[in-house]
Amino acid sequence: MKKMTSAELRSAFLEFFRQRGHAVEPSSSLVPGNDPTLLFTNAGMVQFKDVFLGRDQRDFDKATTSQRCVRAGGKHNDLENVGYTARHHTFFEMLGNFSFGDYFKKEAIQYGWEFLTQVLDIPPEKLWITVFDEDAEAESIWLNEMKVDSARLSRIGAKDNFWSMGDVGPCGPCSEIFYDHGEHIPGGPPGSPDEDGDRYIEVWNLVFMQYDRAADGTLTPLPKPSVDTGMGLERIAAVSQGVHSNYEIDLFQNLLAAAAKLANTSDLNNSSLRVIADHIRSCAFLITDGVMPSNEGRGYVLRRIIRRAIRHGYRLGIQDAFFYKLVAPLADEMGEAYPELKQAQAQVERVLKKEEERFAETLEQGMKILETCVAKLEGSVIPGDTVFQLYDTYGFPVDLTADFARENNLTVDHAGFETAMSAQRDRARSASSFTADYDQNINHDGQTEFTGYTHLHDQAHIVGIYKKGELVDSLQAGEEGLLILDKTPFYAESGGQVGDCGQIVTDSAVFEVSDTQKQGGDLFLHKGKLISGTLSKDQLCDARVSAANRKATELNHSATHLLHAALRQVLGDHVSQKGSLVNPERLRFDFAHFEPMTADEISTIETLVNEQIRLNNPVSAQVMAKDDAVKAGAMALFGEKYGAEVRVLKIGDFSTELCGGTHVERAGDIGCFKIISETGVAAGVRRIEAVTGAGCLDWIASRDKTLTIIAGLLKSAPEKTAEKVEQLLEKTRALEKQLERLNSKLASSAGDELSNQAVEVAGIKVLAIKLEGIDPKTVKDMVDQLKNKLGSSAIVLAVVEGDKVSLTAGVSKDQIGRLKAGDLVNFVATQVGGKGGGRPDMAQAGGNNPAGLAAALAGVADWVQGQLG
Repeated sequence: MKKMTSAELRSAFLEFFRQRGHAVEPSSSLVPGNDPTLLFTNAGMVQFKDVFLGRDQRDFDKATTSQRCVRAGGKHNDLENVGYTARHHTFFEMLGNFSFGDYFKKEAIQYGWEFLTQVLDIPPEKLWITVFDEDAEAESIWLNEMKVDSARLSRIGAKDNFWSMGDVGPCGPCSEIFYDHGEHIPGGPPGSPDEDGDRYIEVWNLVFMQYDRAADGTLTPLPKPSVDTGMGLERIAAVSQGVHSNYEIDLFQNLLAAAAKLANTSDLNNSSLRVIADHIRSCAFLITDGVMPSNEGRGYVLRRIIRRAIRHGYRLGIQDAFFYKLVAPLADEMGEAYPELKQAQAQVERVLKKEEERFAETLEQGMKILETCVAKLEGSVIPGDTVFQLYDTYGFPVDLTADFARENNLTVDHAGFETAMSAQRDRARSASSFTADYDQNINHDGQTEFTGYTHLHDQAHIVGIYKKGELVDSLQAGEEGLLILDKTPFYAESGGQVGDCGQIVTDSAVFEVSDTQKQGGDLFLHKGKLISGTLSKDQLCDARVSAANRKATELNHSATHLLHAALRQVLGDHVSQKGSLVNPERLRFDFAHFEPMTADEISTIETLVNEQIRLNNPVSAQVMAKDDAVKAGAMALFGEKYGAEVRVLKIGDFSTELCGGTHVERAGDIGCFKIISETGVAAGVRRIEAVTGAGCLDWIASRDKTLTIIAGLLKSAPEKTAEKVEQLLEKTRALEKQLERLNSKLASSAGDELSNQAVEVAGIKVLAIKLEGIDPKTVKDMVDQLKNKLGSSAIVLAVVEGDKVSLTAGVSKDQIGRLKAGDLVNFVATQVGGKGGGRPDMAQAGGNNPAGLAAALAGVADWVQGQLG
């Protein structure tokens, strides 16, 4: 058996299939493009999903990839097993070969067997085969053509050996290849009672997409059967390198050594080191692909993985930020195969270091929540839902909660925590499905020729009419529908640019197009309403794009390219597009950046863009091979799919990007550019909104009018308005400080009078009263002053403003073991339509029913008496 490094295996696999006519396609992003059904790319076939479904046409019918995958959330979640088994990972590479109606079972089986037994020289007697128990064809190929010993072939039922894309759609039987790691490892062959052992490990899965499953379960043979295979690089590397655990292969050994050095340990088999080595791979590549730590969605999963790694660092005794230091050794290990990791290395390090620093704050926050919980605790068990909230919402590790409990003679409700965790896993599983949306799928053969780069109206034939998703022969006046033309000047929504609107006109009918969408790569769908007449299939029509809307959209689209280039020039190369919207009114551009832009940065960006507009360089588009375009410096945009040939859009020498949208002829056509807002939309993602052309002039005129009005109110010249406003603000701040001093004196004076109204209950002073003419901001100070004056006490002060009730409760420190301010304030709040909370000695609440206040305050003394017995 040949011993090969992971890099050699990856190259050998791709080259093997390249020599057999397969297109070698690059790994797609870990964020599935245009697929909301998946959290992460979790298999090699994900980027070809639309190809298998017939929605996307490629210029090849068989392909091979080494696909980066993550399984750490939703249905495909291996997170909790990572570090404790030999083969579970959050990140792994899937080697795959795919046939889209070209070859089928025989060739797929031959390729797999040839690669394993001839290229890798694995002895056939070390390999075990499984087939779907009803797939006699695959079984015959293995036994009669591959000459596999029947004693090493297992027939497996549909649960494990029949694959489907969802409840309906493409599906088919599987055949798997297992490797026997030897008698010294427990476990039996697949299909045996001991199959869960680690001796026989699946290395290659061949899926034969053979049927189309209907909603009633009926299986209809597909007209073009296809093949989807997958082999884990880490697993086959373990086989080739003669080791049992994936963590013993070269890919991991260098990472483990780097982590061990940071932890000052020599034990490379430590489970915490394995967690860290695995997690740096998923975290680094997720950030490279634009995912940022956050509290929801993909960012939430990333944050969990980061914090799990950091927690294991703490277990190893690492006190300072360390995780980000593993990005460099990872880039050394995998940067040649995935150069995007090398390019993003500095950015990944910054993100991880900042997240580590934030986690230190989380620990402090978690401790405060725990202390508050313990102060309110009845009994000695910290509830499972509290432990889960700390873990799930704040990322506070369960083991730290348990440590805190032990220090305070408490225990943790582990069963309750597990119940909450199970409920969360169920919610995650139910939210994750891998199904095709057939309701929105227009099953129409053919494609639309796009003429909109050079035409705003063109003659065409109506080749399809759909109403409510169903193919019809005609549309009547007043009916909404969807038209398909053989060619069209209407741009279909793509790359952030909205679809064109306009009219499709015949001799006797007018169809108002409200939107244009694209299905697959080349089918244009014109959505709208028939205003007059009757439309029928095969009619000749005049397709007329709204020139005003298209031109305004083009200004904003071209400005987006200039903006992107300017952002990278001013902020750095880490800036990458995370989404955009280009319509006739304005442009919106989302990009990766860690902090709000300063006023100077925004001004510099505007200056650069407007400078390019004034230079009036030509805007040119050229179709070329994708690889040539990237080598020429063209930037690919986030979330877009590109074929072998791409359209490269250049604006002078300032901007070069891949783009299929429509644009101005020269930069000067944009007229002017103005940023109107810069905000954060997610962790590490900023958003700029801007206007161009007439919209820019209108915006400036509106602002100028507003400035003139303000200057008039201030009785100042417009150019001196800022100076005048600053003077007013300084005066206002001085008056506010004076008011605070007066309110403080008033509160102190009122406190003397209020203390005389306290009553004695069970040995402490109780005061519950409504205040008149008091600023609610001063009430907390009044409560503190009253506690000092009254000694042992329980206090509730209420302020009413309109229909709003503000409540502040305080309990002296010597009484918080018997009374809690939060319980006291909630006793009153529930009677005035509200609720609240806070510390044991101070709590606040609000309500919206002032009518119930008097009775609620009158009941405070009795409530205190009941609490104190």
